[in-house]
Amino acid sequence: MANLAERRYPVGIQTFSRIRKEGYVYIDKTDLVWKMTKESPFVFLSRPRRFGKSLLTTTLDSYFKGQKELFEGLKIMDLETEWESYPVIHIDLSVAKRQPSVDELRNTLMWLMDPLCEEYGRSNLETSPGKMLNGLIQRAFRKTGKQVVVIIDEYDAPLLDVLHESQQLEDFRNVMQEFYVQLKANEAMIRFCFITGITKFSQLSILSTINNLTNISMDPKFAAICGITEEEFVTDMAPDIQKLADKEEVTFEEMHAKLKLQYDGYRFSEVSPDVYNPFSLLKCFVQQKVSNYWFESGTPTFLICQMQYFRTDITTMDRIEASASSFDRPTEAMTNALPLLYQSGYITIKGYDRESDTYILSIPNKEVKVGLVDGLIPTYIGLDSSMVQDGFVLKFWRALKKNDIDAAMQEMKAFLASIPYVEGFQKKLEEVKNYEGFYEYTFWLIFNMLNVYAQTQVKCANGRIDFVVLMPDTTYVFELKVNGTAQQAFEQINGKGYYLPYQTEGRRVVKVGVQFDRDTMTVGGYLTD
Repeated sequence: MANLAERRYPVGIQTFSRIRKEGYVYIDKTDLVWKMTKESPFVFLSRPRRFGKSLLTTTLDSYFKGQKELFEGLKIMDLETEWESYPVIHIDLSVAKRQPSVDELRNTLMWLMDPLCEEYGRSNLETSPGKMLNGLIQRAFRKTGKQVVVIIDEYDAPLLDVLHESQQLEDFRNVMQEFYVQLKANEAMIRFCFITGITKFSQLSILSTINNLTNISMDPKFAAICGITEEEFVTDMAPDIQKLADKEEVTFEEMHAKLKLQYDGYRFSEVSPDVYNPFSLLKCFVQQKVSNYWFESGTPTFLICQMQYFRTDITTMDRIEASASSFDRPTEAMTNALPLLYQSGYITIKGYDRESDTYILSIPNKEVKVGLVDGLIPTYIGLDSSMVQDGFVLKFWRALKKNDIDAAMQEMKAFLASIPYVEGFQKKLEEVKNYEGFYEYTFWLIFNMLNVYAQTQVKCANGRIDFVVLMPDTTYVFELKVNGTAQQAFEQINGKGYYLPYQTEGRRVVKVGVQFDRDTMTVGGYLTD
């Protein structure tokens, strides 16, 4: 192993050959790469952004080009014996995002294939992306006498920004259909085809007629093919954990726990190791600081738009019970935002009940929750998240730390009264302001900005608790009322014993009944013990 001071982390570097040649840290996944190529001649994999999909595609590129020297010392050397070289058509569609028109999309796709045309030629009759891809496959096959390997990275990139624009989505989808249909038409000439992206469009849409495509996205055998598992983390990256622990003057175990809370928690099948976000983890070691790196470019617009379109109940995202068919379904068949939230990494599998074939889904880790809240606050309350964080949240947090619930609720009252709310959402206020759910949304966003552990609609023996907030030395049990009084809310906490499960945890338990005023849309009154 290289000297720790010399360890280089491939942040922003997704090319396998460069990582190997220049000595960057590499977590060996080559045994899984080899097994995947034996699974099926046509393979599809969905994973969230910045999760190592592009590195996987370039690893396949080097493998099928027979670049054996790059794999010396890796697990695949015990598995592969032939190292045969194939012609590779590798297309990265990430640069085809945000195309303004169908014509621009076609032009971009053809421009991406120009370098391949320099090697394999082009016919003047190839006037569309599909015709050009068809020609490339056939000429590469004839020129080399070998079957062709096709690798397509971020296959869904051209479509994500138009998911909420039905006509443009249909037009773009037709272009992509004409492109992808060539893969099935030339099946006999294809040795291996790998397609990866974030979302899952059905074979009846853009992946039309590829009826032998094997989707390994939830296959337990390949659950860890992208990302960094716990075992890999504590072995391959133990020196990095120790270095950061020394800088922060904490123990190895304390730093391990902090990094696990921040970046771990992804699972991609019912039987799966926990997986760390590789981009965030490597960026953390480069910067020598535990922070939120996955959201440097912000929460994707297409996700926020879909959550708005489907009126997603954000307070349920801490625990969702669902069948696989409800979240691992084709993107264009969505009846809610759950499939997109799962496929883009904002929620993940946390448990599985085999008897009922039901999955438990939740937000993966602290980093994702903070980033999601930052993206949602402007949508729901019309303020920039930094304004909320630096103003109200700081004051509210200080009051809770001092166990001063009176000061905290006064800050809450003043803050809610000052919210301008966004245009468009304002139209819905008259409909929602009489419902407790509206205030639960606001509370959920606020508490999750506090970096405290907050739960909503917590199940207990006699019902559901509106909010439970766990501070280091205090547990706050909140009951919210719109059509009622603070006294009724407080009596409900006592009458149904909402506080009882928390009395044995060693924290002080504070019960808070809150009544909201429908006219002023802020705290009308509260009662605590």
